[in-house]
Formats: sequence, structure tokens, C-alpha cells
Amino acid sequence: MSLETADVHTSVRHPLDPLSAEEVTRAVEVLRQGPARGEGVRFVSVSLREPDKRTLAVDPESVVREAFAVLVDRGTGRASEAVVDLGAGVVTGWVDLPVGTQPAIMLDEFDECERCCKADPRVVAALAERGLTDLDLVCIEPWSAGYYGVDDHGRRLIRALVYTRLDPHDNPYAHPAENLVVVYDLNAGEVVEVEDGEFVPVPRESGNYLPRHVGPARTDLRPIEITQPEGPSFEVTGNHVRWANWSFRIGFTPREGLVLHQVHYRDGDVDRSVLHRASLVEMVVPYGDPSAVQSKKNAFDAGEYNIGALANSLSLGCDCLGEIRYFDGVVNDSHGNPLTIRNAVCMHEEDDSIAWKHYDFRVDEAEVRRSRRLVVSFIATVANYEYGFYWHLYLDGTIEFLVKATGILSTAGQPPGQKSRYGQTLNNGGLYAPIHQHIFNVRLDVALDGPANAVYEVDTEIPEVNPTGSAFYTVERLLEREQDAIRTADAGRHRFWKVVNHDRRNVVDEPVAYRLVPTDAITMAARPDASVAKRAAFATNNLWVTPYDPAERFPAGEYPNQHRGGDGLPAWTSANRSITDEDIVVWYTFGMHHVVRLEDWPVMPRQHVGFMLQPFGFFDRNPTLDLPRTSGNGHCHGEDGR
Repeated sequence: MSLETADVHTSVRHPLDPLSAEEVTRAVEVLRQGPARGEGVRFVSVSLREPDKRTLAVDPESVVREAFAVLVDRGTGRASEAVVDLGAGVVTGWVDLPVGTQPAIMLDEFDECERCCKADPRVVAALAERGLTDLDLVCIEPWSAGYYGVDDHGRRLIRALVYTRLDPHDNPYAHPAENLVVVYDLNAGEVVEVEDGEFVPVPRESGNYLPRHVGPARTDLRPIEITQPEGPSFEVTGNHVRWANWSFRIGFTPREGLVLHQVHYRDGDVDRSVLHRASLVEMVVPYGDPSAVQSKKNAFDAGEYNIGALANSLSLGCDCLGEIRYFDGVVNDSHGNPLTIRNAVCMHEEDDSIAWKHYDFRVDEAEVRRSRRLVVSFIATVANYEYGFYWHLYLDGTIEFLVKATGILSTAGQPPGQKSRYGQTLNNGGLYAPIHQHIFNVRLDVALDGPANAVYEVDTEIPEVNPTGSAFYTVERLLEREQDAIRTADAGRHRFWKVVNHDRRNVVDEPVAYRLVPTDAITMAARPDASVAKRAAFATNNLWVTPYDPAERFPAGEYPNQHRGGDGLPAWTSANRSITDEDIVVWYTFGMHHVVRLEDWPVMPRQHVGFMLQPFGFFDRNPTLDLPRTSGNGHCHGEDGR
């Protein structure tokens, strides 16, 4: 069953609660009455300006609730940032960004681009040359323009690809109009150029996945019912959640989507801090096909598209199953009107097999405890792809983050009978899907038992003096400064990284710690001089560590759209600041190297990638010893149930 959506409209709000629709409206009204009164001013995003965490820790009552807005003046092309004191109703900050800065693409700009492109005679003529005369079936798909060494003259550009349907419910990705790209100026509202390259026939073979095309559903699967007769184990007050020994706050931003704040674990009578803030902060999808159109596909889905604003409204039994608690997400359109995404975030419990077990065969006794996890998630649709983002909290103190990718491949056309070495041919009608990557970066504002933390790299070594030949042990190396902590994973050394608090010791007098287990630790498959490698330098390494700075929020910089590169983590870490026993932020890069399969077409079965944060001497012993026995008939714990 579905529980009620959390009440995010209470009059008294926590300093970390996302902006309500009413607060977005108030912030926009204040700005419209002041520096944003021009008709051409558009609102890219309006979100909470999060308070400084030091002030929040010392005196939360003094925190002023503020909105942070990113704006674009279409007349001048200039982008700006603004801060609004919501209580006083005044603008307390206004900064004009450097000329050429291009914030993320706005929701209604996607629709506007398609509408205006179809109205341009040059586009209509190019479509007609390919036999595409029914504009209602043509799909113009805007992609961020990127930067490839050609001066954009400060214009806010989109490179739009073209697909078509054979009927109103057809899958357009089966029918790309290859080598046709429309370059569109978002500020001017006009087509700049129609790039009409070598003619490739539009593939005509269908690629539909709806029931009306694939036939009746199978009947050999019986229902699974998930029930909690006494209700779920979590308690929700506004955006604050308590579950088992965990407590945290749920946040939501247009750029990141789901955010976890102030993540604590209760150890006995003590609430121990683990993370101050955690979120997905960037993702880039570079394509490996060097052809004219495909080589320019490398979207930054957070920094260029505001992936939180693309979140789905989730449905019980479809996206989430069980006893569900939903949280809304509030974003805005380009005019500043608030848009509420109902049920943007889903939270529920899941059974997770055994937590631990031992069978003592000497006395024929078994002890078993079952595990469960709390799942907090949201799903976003970015054009063809769907991404599900899942935070899992486990009873033993483990935190897991998974990205589940599904949706439809971004396809391309090739002359019939040819097969590109840079992708997978999908049918005999000229359709293929290029090889590509999905690379994600998560920002972890760690706070293990307080703000002063450090990071060690831990490798397994085989000693040279090794009489048995089978000896091995771990070696730890403190990463003292930023440049020391730019690292890649190494499966051959069984490498992991350990965040510690030197001032807090466990029962064996070692610093308390969590370890980051670097699963799915891919890096970008591009040369250093490639445009995308410069713009997404965070993806060239798996680990980065920086001292906390509230201005350092996104690994490719604040505004990666059309940026030349070099911003974000490479710029910050060039200072080589100390990260030893400091308030630090850990950035982890991972992803999916997508070598396309036939089985990925016409809609891709879910694939997932992620990583784990595991307590590593944070507790003095297994923290789940107090879990209740599983109710049963005596087989779990011996016949007498002792």
C-alpha cells in the first residue's frame, strides 16, 4: 500500500528542507520586482541556498532561509545568480556571471526548440529530402551543444537530432534521420544552421515494445505480495526519517534530485555522524563513435539538463512495491512558476536475505538473523534513457548507492549492408547503436564522528620474502594532500579507500573508519586532449578528495554547458591543499561501459552499477547482534527455539 506523501508545506521548516512551491513563488516575485523585472529574464532554477554547515551545527535557530536562483536574460544573453532572503522578502545577492557562461537547459526550452525547428523552412526542406513530410511524426531531440573548438560567439546553443515515427505510437529511435543536425539558438529562438551531411536512408524496420506489438503477456508468473501488517519500521516527520538505527533528512534539488542530509547511526545511546551530505552531482555520457554526429554526443545530464527536474512521478506497483512513503519534488519552469513532481522520491523497506548465520554442527544448533534495507530512490527520464538512483541503508551500517539504467538506446543510421565497428547493428534495415559510457560522480561530504577526517588508500601486497609463496597483507598509505588523492581503482591490488577519524578510537585503539569499496570503477575511454576529457576531467579518475568549501559543489564546475573545460575538480585540486584531519569531501567516479547488446533493443533490460560504504572499525563488533530472531517453526534456531 502507499502511505501519504510527506507534508512538505508545514509553516515551520527545517533549514535543510527543500523549497516549497510557495517559497519558489515568493522568491520569483521578489526577483521580478527587483533586478529580474525584464520580460526576457528566464529562471533556470530556484532552489534552497543551503546554510553553512558550521552555522547549522552551532546555532540552527540563527539560520536565515534563503533561495538561490540561476537566471538568463535572453535579450543580453547574460546569466546571473541571485540570493533571496525569504523571510525578509529582499534580494541579498546578485552576481552577473562572466560573458559566455551558459547555465543548464530549461524544461520548456526542449519543447520550444522542437516547435521552432519544425517551423523553419530550411529544416522542413531537409526533412522532405529524406521523405519526412508529416511533421507530426517527426521528433526533434535537443542535445546539449558541448564545445569542440569552434567559437560559439556567446550564443546559447542546442544541437538537435532528428527521428521519426511511422505512426503516432511508434518508437522513433528505430528511425533516425542520420547526418541531419539542427543547431538552434535558445536565446534568439531561431535556427542557426542545418547541418545536412551525407545521405543515409532512414531505417524503416520497426522497433516497438508496446503490448499491441509484442503480443500477449506471459501467464506463468504468479503475484508476489509484500505486506507489513504492523506497518513499516520507519518514522517520518516532515523530511526527517528514522529507521532502525539510522536517521537522516531527505532533500531534493532541480540539479541533483534526491539528496541525503545529516546521516547518523545510533550506536547504543550515541547518535554517531557518518555523512553530512550525499548526492549524485554529475554524470556524463560520452559516445565512442567518431562519426560527425555521434562524436558530439556527450551529455552532462546533471549540469546541462538538471536531472532532478526530469524526475518521474512514481507509481505504486510499477516503480515501487510494498509499504511506500513518497516525497514530492518542487522545481520550476523558465518563467519561475513552481512545478510539483508528485511522488518524486519513494522510500520503502526490503527484505535482504540473511544478515548473519552460523550452524554449530557439534551441538546441532543454528542461529540466523535476517537482514533488511531501507531504499530511498528517484527515477529520471533523460530523452531516451531512464535512470533510477537508489540509496540503500543496511542494518549493519553499510550504505550502498546504485544507479539502474534502462530505457531506449540512442541510435544511429548506417547504409544498409554496412556494419560500424563503433557500435552494435540492431537489425538488417540500417539501424545501429554506438558504443558509449555512463559515468557518474557522487559527492560525499563525510563526517565520521565529527568533521575532522582523513583518507587512506589500502592495497594488498604479496611480500618478496615469502617462503610459502601464499603470504599477503594490506598496506595503508595516508593521502595527505589533494594531489595525492587523485586515484584510480586497481583490482589487481584489491584496492579500497578508508575514511578515518584519528581523534576517535575503537576497542583496539585504531581510528574509527568507513571504507569505500570501488565497484564499477570505470574511467573515461578518451585521450586527455579530447574535448569531453577536458570538460569532464572528474571522469578520468575514480577518487578525488578536497577540503570542504561550500562553493565547490559540482565536479565539472558550476556551469559545464558549452564550457571549454578544466573547471571543477582539476582546478580546485591544483592548489594541493591539505586533506589530513580536515573537514573533507570525497568524490567517487564510477559507471557503466556500455558495449551494446542485441538484447538491449528495443528497450533495455535494467542494468545497475554502484558502490558501497562499509563500516571498517567504526563499531567495536557486529552491530546487528541484537536483531530479533526470525519467527518460525523451530528449524531456524533449533527445535526448542532457544
